[in-house]
Amino acid sequence: MADTVWWKRGTVYQAYPRSFQDSDADGVGDLRGITRRLDYLAWLGVDAVWISPFYPSPMADYGYDVADYCGVDPLFGTLADFDALVAEAHFRRLKVILDFVPNHTSIAHPWFAESRASRTSPKRDWYIWRDPAPDGGPPNNWISNFGGPAWTRDEASGQYYYHAFLREQPDLNWRNPEVRAAMHDALRFWLDRGVDGFRVDVIWHLIKDEGFRDNPENPNFAAGQAEINRFAQVYSADRPEVFDIIAELRAVLAPYPERVLIGEIYLPVERLVAYYGANLTGVDLPFNFQLIQAPWNARSLADLIESYEAALPPGGWPNWVLGNHDQPRIAARVGPAQAAIAAMLLLTLRGTPTLYYGDEIGVAHVSIPPERVRDPWERNEPGHGRDPERTPMQWDDSCHAGFSDAEPWLPLSPDAATRNVECQRDDATSLLTLYRRLLRLRRDHTALSVGAYRGLPGMPDTVLAYDRHDDAATLRIVLNFGAEQQTITLPEERGPRWSLLLSTHPDRPETTIAGGFVLGGDEGLILIRDHP
Repeated sequence: MADTVWWKRGTVYQAYPRSFQDSDADGVGDLRGITRRLDYLAWLGVDAVWISPFYPSPMADYGYDVADYCGVDPLFGTLADFDALVAEAHFRRLKVILDFVPNHTSIAHPWFAESRASRTSPKRDWYIWRDPAPDGGPPNNWISNFGGPAWTRDEASGQYYYHAFLREQPDLNWRNPEVRAAMHDALRFWLDRGVDGFRVDVIWHLIKDEGFRDNPENPNFAAGQAEINRFAQVYSADRPEVFDIIAELRAVLAPYPERVLIGEIYLPVERLVAYYGANLTGVDLPFNFQLIQAPWNARSLADLIESYEAALPPGGWPNWVLGNHDQPRIAARVGPAQAAIAAMLLLTLRGTPTLYYGDEIGVAHVSIPPERVRDPWERNEPGHGRDPERTPMQWDDSCHAGFSDAEPWLPLSPDAATRNVECQRDDATSLLTLYRRLLRLRRDHTALSVGAYRGLPGMPDTVLAYDRHDDAATLRIVLNFGAEQQTITLPEERGPRWSLLLSTHPDRPETTIAGGFVLGGDEGLILIRDHP
């Protein structure tokens, strides 16, 4: 596929619908709210909006427990609201990506109600049912990702059903061809309504070990880690049969031109890249979360980038992610000064970047009082909750930061009156302005969007430097991950001087650079040299 396909040259912006914009004063964001803010996304310069689940749901896991794959929960609006959102997005040349949650349904889904009705139900095999172990306990030692056993006993039938997450989220049996056909139909339902692709939730979980063998103990498990880490997930996830399932999903999208298939996959690089599939029959973009998990220093990140680039299969397109609805915000992890470095890194590496709403204005950790905790994981395993990264978007300095006319479902950050879009929009020194300028540079210079990558050795220990280049120009990115200034010596090269395109320090005086320069603490810059 040509490198000019939109999802290769473009950028993706994740909007968590509960927290993006409320349009009906109930304190919860909705589809009309997202539509209202499409002009902002177009102004910012992103190319696609990925919308987290808005399907009918009891909200045990806030939309990731789906009760109907082909509808809209009344909390978020109607199908007509969704159709209007797609039409308005496409009018602004924005693509729309949906969150698809195929590993499990809600316990309230009609499929599960029929499945648990009796052992002889036609839909019994649509879910994963097993007899108890000889001692009457769970069939094996698999742990829920939210803590506790991954098996719940159904008293009426005497069997256990499997749930990789909450007991309210029973896993579908993807070995059943009827399940696969039903899920393919759900994809087509949304494709026919004009969506431009899907982010597939926990795609590496879809197939489980046929023998349901016990997972081995994790020798590196330490106190304080989430309980799921007690065992290596050898048999409950990342099974070889999953690639056939993904190839079928890819085939469903094939008749719809330029649709993108993205997979959520928390695996090491060597396993992650396998999800491109044999001859690229897997997902287009196996989400690369390495920037979220890596130590935040120049040497570790340089090694990470090189190893990821080297591991990509021929034709595999890279991608990078700094944050999402499951991970602490980047500004909370690295601090406000390095949040600007993180922005420049994300938007200048080779591959498709995904931005998380609110990161562009530097929203950091938001403390959640005990009485306002919403995340079921936090209730099961205190200290592991995800509410702090799901707080409402901060638009202006009005009541509730312009998110809602009512008390928001989660609290705002304490600095919402000054950390918001309106305050940063016309500030040349703001993080939002930096994000917008970086996104504009990606559009103006194909070397940044689809050009090649080349790491630059010989830098000080706190500095990461690399080139992005194509036939027209070379852009050199130099990032200081330390607070102390560094003297940078550029390799002797023939040709014109380097021109300064952008610095995270807006008051930097130089316009052209030759031989070397002083890089400020916590500074990143982009240089350009046109090819003769």
